[in-house]
Amino acid sequence: MKDNHKKYIQRTFYLAKKGIGRVAPNPLVGCVIVKNNIIIGEGYHKRFGENHAEINAINSVVNKNDIKGSTVYINLEPCNHYGKTPPCSDELVKLQPKEVIVSNKDPNPLTNGKSLQKLKENSIQVKSEILEKEGYELNRRFFKNQNKKLPYVILKWAQTEDRFIAKEDGSSKWISSDVSRTLVHKWRSEEPGILIGVNTAIHDNPRLNVRSWKGQNPIRVMIDPQNRCYKNQNLLKDSLVTLIYNKEINKEINKKHLIKLDKFNLKNILKNIYERGISSIMVEGGAKTLNSFIEHNLWDEARVFQSKMKFIKGIKAPKINLKNSKKIGDDLLFIIKNYA
Repeated sequence: MKDNHKKYIQRTFYLAKKGIGRVAPNPLVGCVIVKNNIIIGEGYHKRFGENHAEINAINSVVNKNDIKGSTVYINLEPCNHYGKTPPCSDELVKLQPKEVIVSNKDPNPLTNGKSLQKLKENSIQVKSEILEKEGYELNRRFFKNQNKKLPYVILKWAQTEDRFIAKEDGSSKWISSDVSRTLVHKWRSEEPGILIGVNTAIHDNPRLNVRSWKGQNPIRVMIDPQNRCYKNQNLLKDSLVTLIYNKEINKEINKKHLIKLDKFNLKNILKNIYERGISSIMVEGGAKTLNSFIEHNLWDEARVFQSKMKFIKGIKAPKINLKNSKKIGDDLLFIIKNYA
């Protein structure tokens, strides 16, 4: 069976990814139950507040008695505390599998190692750190949240072949191709928050919602220190939740939350975003906003589209080391990671 550990953990990764865009701020988790080299049950965490992966996998087993003596594979250590649901570790103890194999320990201090210890104390064998790096990559947002109490930050921009992101007047529609823009809408559906600066709101008047893909709209975040954004902007006149960080006003009008921060800086904005339950954000701002994240090293990942278009002059793209591109329609896509 040991030779199969990686194979079944990879299956948990596949299942876990089905929850992308629906389980945050919870982690992505899949579970596979194996007996006599046959999968007898599997499941994944489908939606925040609903059953965890282990419970869905257990519920998929026709005869629950078959779980006794089985091997349970989970990409993340089972929870050990009461939250929206009871502890999954208790249910596993009750059903007595022979062993539980996990990829990563849960960094949440309420669980970290405690669940695995409980299983051991109840005569269930435990093995961890199977494809540990791959498991960390899958749940990099969750690990950032738990370890730093900040949202995972993804920078996104499109640039011309000569490295401009906008013309001299600030306009930038449309640098990337239709295929690339569709992919951006998919990404928006996968992150709970999206952020821009006030200049992008004024020049581009974006909606920042999900249109070319099926999925949930992210919570919009705008950095507007002096409240310069006009009342007729799309962000202010629709019915979607929008957080507006500024130095002057605390007020809520029609799901628009004006949030005054006395210590107004980017890190404090991120802390407040995380405290409001937004576990990751995609930054689609202009050069000033993007460069601010880069200069303060407050980003985890950058996704950069480069088109064949040329502006000759305009607003320069942020300076970042671009390598290892792939083709997306007519564009090149660079994905740069800023984490270990």
